[in-house]
Amino acid sequence: MIKWKNIFGSLVIALMLASPMLVQAGSVPESKDPIKITIHDWTGQVINAHIMGNVLEEMGYNVEYIVADYLAQFAGLESGDLHVAIEMWETTGKQAMDASLKTGNTVDMGETGMWAKEEWWYPTYLKEKCPGLPDWKALNDCAEVFATPMTAPKGRYLGAPVTWGGHDEERVEALGLDYEVVHSGTNAALFSELKSAYERKAPILLWIYAPHWVPIKYEGEWIEFPEYTDECYNDPSWGVNPDKAFDCGKPFGWIKKVAWAGMEDKWPAAYKAVKAFHIENDEIGELIAKVDLEGKKVETVVKEWMKNNPDAWKSWTE
Repeated sequence: MIKWKNIFGSLVIALMLASPMLVQAGSVPESKDPIKITIHDWTGQVINAHIMGNVLEEMGYNVEYIVADYLAQFAGLESGDLHVAIEMWETTGKQAMDASLKTGNTVDMGETGMWAKEEWWYPTYLKEKCPGLPDWKALNDCAEVFATPMTAPKGRYLGAPVTWGGHDEERVEALGLDYEVVHSGTNAALFSELKSAYERKAPILLWIYAPHWVPIKYEGEWIEFPEYTDECYNDPSWGVNPDKAFDCGKPFGWIKKVAWAGMEDKWPAAYKAVKAFHIENDEIGELIAKVDLEGKKVETVVKEWMKNNPDAWKSWTE
């Protein structure tokens, strides 16, 4: 009598040895618990979070998207209630990120490939009315140019949503600027007002960041403040105002990923994929434009990107 059980067992073992990919595929996901990726209130971050989430789903993981405050999210990341923050900007999040990493409960997952710039910005058509720009010292000479009925005689600076941080009020005070900071309620409202002003060639001074579609589509310049150093934020005696901190511009630099420290043990293949995530400014700027200007849904844009860039995202899973 043929011992079919022994023959079948030997065949399975042979196949597994001949095909390591079968073993690997069977080990992922290492846990069926959802990987929770934070979502913030700007389009580029939402797109990148969904790109990462879609890749993890392709690998077999369960993914949840959790709306979270940009700075307050670290409490959830440290406790393990949240797992991945796909964009932390050196320009506004460095201090909060450094403090969180010191707890040992979060991990620096490396740079995303994007580089951040967030600063006061104006369309170049306004240089005729304020020829001293982009030097910050010209701002007070042009306060009336940027004034509105609600802020006159002070100029108006349209800031980002309050939750983004940025220290604009402190900067205005430290540099003695005759401006009132008015925060936009949402990311969409910020750029809707810019679009309206730009089309009318109306005065506007506002927070613009890169990567984004604005620096690609619109001609403009960032205000040139005294160059940022850590001392500017931490030591009032540093800089042009010996009594106050924040008398400089915002820092420019990296955009990083941060994760819950327990992620590597619980979902090692996903952890590796998040570390490998990479996209650059021009590429994400074009994707943001498809959502903000063309009205496409985020999920549609993400699926198109994944269809057109399989070599890029599949390399993260290797």
